[in-house]
Amino acid sequence: MQFQQILGQEWLGNTPRNWAIAVGVLVGTFAVLLLLRQLLVSRVGAIARRTSSDVDDIAVDVVAKTRPYFLLMLAIAAALRWVVLPIAVERNVGRLLTFVVLLQIGVWANTAIGSWVKRHLDRRRTLADIGSVTTIGAASYAARALVWGVVFILVLDNLGFKITTLITGLGIGGIAIALAVQSILGDLFGALAIVLDKPFVVGDAINVNGQLDGTVEHIGLKTTRIRSITGEQIIISNTELLKSNIRNYKRLYERRVVFRIDVTYDTPPDVVARIPGMLREIVTAQKPIRFDRSHFATYTDSAIRFETVYYVLDPDYTRYMDIQQAVNLEILRRFGAENIRFAFPTRTVDWPGGGPRLETEMLAPASAPRSRP
Repeated sequence: MQFQQILGQEWLGNTPRNWAIAVGVLVGTFAVLLLLRQLLVSRVGAIARRTSSDVDDIAVDVVAKTRPYFLLMLAIAAALRWVVLPIAVERNVGRLLTFVVLLQIGVWANTAIGSWVKRHLDRRRTLADIGSVTTIGAASYAARALVWGVVFILVLDNLGFKITTLITGLGIGGIAIALAVQSILGDLFGALAIVLDKPFVVGDAINVNGQLDGTVEHIGLKTTRIRSITGEQIIISNTELLKSNIRNYKRLYERRVVFRIDVTYDTPPDVVARIPGMLREIVTAQKPIRFDRSHFATYTDSAIRFETVYYVLDPDYTRYMDIQQAVNLEILRRFGAENIRFAFPTRTVDWPGGGPRLETEMLAPASAPRSRP
């Protein structure tokens, strides 16, 4: 009888039976959520280890960072459905639940950023791209600061603070700061664009605006350092560098070569007809190349011009120059053996009271255009 009276009593408006159910739901839900988290980490982790994608690895890291206090608050929220609490208590519990959820979202976002950055930096270190490592690291700190800043503002709003004034003040202050450090921010975003878009990486040989040739030594937050082919180090802001036309020689897979040969007009027609074949034989004897064409191209003011095109199937500049040198030497030997004379600019001038006089201007025969390493 006394036990029945105890069961019939109400505590905070709820019977002991309701409280017992709520406690059972709390404990059971918390245990199930913990077990579910462990199963997800183990199962998804096993799948992630068999794939090359980073997405599943990041997902495993995020799930593993699910905090027990977050799972406990979810269990409490489920248990409170079985009891009736005063409005003030429900309001405070709701605020606490919102705070814990926001905190967990911040932890998840922070973990996702950190996991992605760690894997990206591991690959960069393997490639010895130290400049990109520095830039990505700085960008990750900025992203994490932004995440926690948003979480902090939302928490203040949940606690009842008027954040409109705070956001307005931060907006005005942010604009003022952005205007003051506009160039720095531009270079910072430029560094981020270089790292993510990868027009070049450390170690690449590049040409900037057709004027500067060199090798990228460092990609920093504000500037990129290039070691020019003449030896000095050139420092260019990231913003200005991205505005430039950049040729990346490191990504050159084959090199197109065009060279022209001028011979004199007194060369016999049958010899002229044989010259493209001779040039083809000379070029195809070199390796590794892909021959394109050789033609009697045009008549110039003082010569018959032949144009030859081929591709060097090796990006190395020294290899290209070795092949072109071998081609030039063989042309000298073959033309000498065939008594074919190279032409140079000439003109005939009529002198008053005398016959025509031949004037010559000594210039080198036309050759391949200058190619940069």
